Amino acid sequence: MSNLEFYGLGLNLFDLFETKLSPLAIFVAGCLIILGMIWFHTVRRRAKSATIKYSDIRIVNRAARSNRQRYRFVLTLLRLAAVALFILAFARPRSGTEITEVTSEGVDIMVALDVSSSMQAEDFKPHNRLYVAKEELKKFVGKRINDRIGLVVFARHSFTQCPLTVDYDVLLNFVDQVDFGMIDDGTAIGMAIANGVNRLRESEAKSKIMVLLTDGDNNAGEIDPVTAANLAKAMDIKIYTIGAGKTGNVMHPYQDPIFGKRYVYQPTRIDEATLRAIAEKTGGKYFRARSGEELEEIYSIIDEMEKTEIQIAAHMQYRELFHYFTYAGLVLLVLELILANSVFRKLP
Repeated sequence: MSNLEFYGLGLNLFDLFETKLSPLAIFVAGCLIILGMIWFHTVRRRAKSATIKYSDIRIVNRAARSNRQRYRFVLTLLRLAAVALFILAFARPRSGTEITEVTSEGVDIMVALDVSSSMQAEDFKPHNRLYVAKEELKKFVGKRINDRIGLVVFARHSFTQCPLTVDYDVLLNFVDQVDFGMIDDGTAIGMAIANGVNRLRESEAKSKIMVLLTDGDNNAGEIDPVTAANLAKAMDIKIYTIGAGKTGNVMHPYQDPIFGKRYVYQPTRIDEATLRAIAEKTGGKYFRARSGEELEEIYSIIDEMEKTEIQIAAHMQYRELFHYFTYAGLVLLVLELILANSVFRKLP
């Protein structure tokens, strides 16, 4: 960010007395000098008396004025402009650029997102659970600053959709690509945690966390959730778990080969005890989201709990500009002298 500043050191004489003039004082003094020059020039002209006196000068007034006489005021304007430029130069104008150094102790975050078929349930009206989870995740990403965030998706298996990155545009693009059918159906919570831990284990961030969102219970994978949670604890990784979905029976879409898309009611089975145990074991917290509004609030709570520490140091770097005004003033003075002794020269 750049700005123009008038420092106001003035002449070397002021430096000898360690005097610093404010820009306002220099501006006022400059105005007074210019007004004094105008007054002196006017009085001087009026004080001049004619060498020869005439009884009637009407014939002189009727005589045509030459271009030299008509435009001689240019000399006065050039001198006043030169003085004004010198005053600005004495004010020591400087162009300042603010340089900001940001140092942060970021947080590395891996988000594990369930993409099993149960996430098609439409109890987060007017959309299904996966759609709302993706939208709230994008809002959460938009609130973070200087944090590395990655994405793991899981169903029967688990894989990394996006590694840890600070390029949030790339991450959001990967989030948009998440959809059903990417992985065989099932819910491998333990494998999702293990995959996230593998991505975070070499992280040197101050804080390493995982956000695990699922609407079911573990029914697939070679690693059970508690064992995976112990692994996360050993790596000093905190896990926030979110159980998504309303209680009781909820509508699930079903593609009938004859009648097309239909809805059937299926119960919501969330292993809240396991999700709570995972969170408590790793120092995190368990949340239950029964609507899109609750899910948004949960992400806001996690955002507040895991803040990035940012330190900002700002300083100004100046570039001196007074010499430009000095050069311009000298050019105008030289131009005045040339014109006064050539085009507008007065003969005695």
